[in-house]
Amino acid sequence: MTRSAFEASVAEVRSGAEAETVAEALYGQLTGAERLGLLDGDEDFWPGFQEMIEEGYNLKPIVHGAVQRLGIPGLRFSDGPRGVVMGKSTAFPVSMARGATWDVELEERIGEAIGAEARAQGANFFGGVCMNVPRHPAWGRAQETYGEDPILLGEMGAALVRGSQRHVMACAKHYALNSMENARFSVDVACEEATLHEVYLPHFRRVVEDGVSAIMSAYNSVNGEWCGQNEPLLTGVLREQWDFRGVVVSDFVWGLRDALLSLRAGLDVEAPFRQQRARELPAALADGRANWADVERAGRRILATQLRYAAALETPAPYEEVVVSPEHRALAREAASLAMVLVRNEPVDGSPALPLDATGLRTLAVIGRLADEPGTGDHGSSDVRAPEVVTPLAGLKAALPEVEIRHLAADDPAAAGALAADCDAAVIVAGFSAADEGEFVDPEAFGRPYMRALYPPAPDRELAERLIGDQATSQAGRAAVGGDRARLTLRPVDEEIIAAVAGANPRTVVAVRAAGAVLMENWRESVPAVLVAWYSGMQGGHALADVLLGHVDATGRLPFAIPADEAHLPPFDRHASAISYDRWYGQRLLDHLGVPASYPLGYGLSYTTFEFDGAAAELTGPETVRMRTTVHNTGDRDGRHVVQVYGVRLDGERAGERALLGFARARVQAGGSKEIVLGASLRPLGRWDPSARQLRIPAGPIRLEVASWAGDPDRQEAELMLP
Repeated sequence: MTRSAFEASVAEVRSGAEAETVAEALYGQLTGAERLGLLDGDEDFWPGFQEMIEEGYNLKPIVHGAVQRLGIPGLRFSDGPRGVVMGKSTAFPVSMARGATWDVELEERIGEAIGAEARAQGANFFGGVCMNVPRHPAWGRAQETYGEDPILLGEMGAALVRGSQRHVMACAKHYALNSMENARFSVDVACEEATLHEVYLPHFRRVVEDGVSAIMSAYNSVNGEWCGQNEPLLTGVLREQWDFRGVVVSDFVWGLRDALLSLRAGLDVEAPFRQQRARELPAALADGRANWADVERAGRRILATQLRYAAALETPAPYEEVVVSPEHRALAREAASLAMVLVRNEPVDGSPALPLDATGLRTLAVIGRLADEPGTGDHGSSDVRAPEVVTPLAGLKAALPEVEIRHLAADDPAAAGALAADCDAAVIVAGFSAADEGEFVDPEAFGRPYMRALYPPAPDRELAERLIGDQATSQAGRAAVGGDRARLTLRPVDEEIIAAVAGANPRTVVAVRAAGAVLMENWRESVPAVLVAWYSGMQGGHALADVLLGHVDATGRLPFAIPADEAHLPPFDRHASAISYDRWYGQRLLDHLGVPASYPLGYGLSYTTFEFDGAAAELTGPETVRMRTTVHNTGDRDGRHVVQVYGVRLDGERAGERALLGFARARVQAGGSKEIVLGASLRPLGRWDPSARQLRIPAGPIRLEVASWAGDPDRQEAELMLP
């Protein structure tokens, strides 16, 4: 069989040729129309828009820039990040839950599973490495990212990239400063250059250094220019400072506002349809307003990215049987159980409330409107259509077949208290759902002139108006679904239920379902046990039972700080048209204010106890350090601890400011010890040098802390002098 031009080009790259050089030759074989076709989606806007509205989002790969004549497959998009959106795929816990595992090896395995399921269903491009900073816990899409700290974000994101890119091209998003949902199409985020490079971009730099294939730009604007056409971000930072060689794609439909400017600024692909560029570029190229050199630059990058990916593939595409395979179900359950964070576990009758002793249970009350509801996350672009979901109630029933489990879903504090009083223990599942937080598209936006201007002329105006109306109606019907969270506490009735149940049954456990921080001051000390259970995927109910019953140690650690008071958070207006981002949010803001967290960054309890013995540090490079410590398991069961390394400058600007530098997991047998050696980055202690346009690590003394959480009073310390 004769090889296609693309296959021949892949063979050249495999033989050692530079992908960019081979892409140049391949680009030369394209016609003018094919060259323009690389720059956007392959489907015309209105048919594609109709299919997306009437049939469903991303049911099959969304193709950009395929050239059948030469065998060029194009970018075949599947969304994420909690799994493959296409088909009926494995729904893993949301990214924030996986961030709570602090386990890069686990995340790499999840990435490989997601990549395999995507490739088995015809995709080669995974748009699910989500890594924006959740600057405020009300952010609606906090569930799609890994935590508040750039080091945690970067390491977990890089792990997902490494795993998924064994099968597909990975795309990191949304670049940049995209951490408001309701106003994402209109808000301008102002950020000083130093803060941008020290706080809001390091995690994107990390995945670029680890070889991510693509970056997706955000909807919002930064410092006065839309991200999809922001030359300082797309070219100045990505290409010139970080030497990114992959492809940049827009967010869907509304991701750029000026087709010509986006091309000049460095956006390679307009996604997902033939839309603004198809309408504007031919005439602009003919009259000189656009430049064919910019078209070629983007086209060669698009081809080189596909060539590098195809040349690096080591295995054939998996069969479809890999999708929701027993192995992937088990992985989803493992991730969900390791993610759950035990933040409170006080004694009841002389022993900790958790784990529950199954042998002593005859009756168990399971209370709450969410207890028998699938809790996989929002219904936006990341929604995975899992074939089934195990709810908390179903998981507990499966784990406790001999126990009488009594369920109450009603918002009735008196009935909840009465039910709990007659049971051996009570589990309350409280928190949020897709109705409260998640992705959101403003239903009024579709009729606004600035949005309509982004659509090409409709061949059938009546159909177009119906589609826009259907989309608006669909979103209006979901008006209470998704968006930035309206409250940071539980609903008042939830707190009333907790008070009634805790008053009736001393062995009360509250499992909190949420993506970001939930303020718990009104009730947390009234119950003996509190578990942050997240949106935990299709196996979440089984995982919850695993942790509550002690089949799995409680090992999750908070990927953000939970404040005691909303006053300890940065300002947040979900309808803002402009906002300024400074460096103060999360744990660093609490430290800056000098107020304690309810639960600090990295906090979490286990069913055993750990101690650190000593800390030794040595420089391993201009930006890296190696830490050594010994972890003792001082309890009576095997356990898993997360060793966290923090750094503090002892002189100069912002002396005393603590920053996470690195982390590692440690599995230690009961009564045993284990030496841990881990690498950490000094970049969080760096300062932006505007004249050199790079991050520099200032000379001087630093303190390195081996800790169980930020500010751990039992931390071990070492000092270094940076040259």
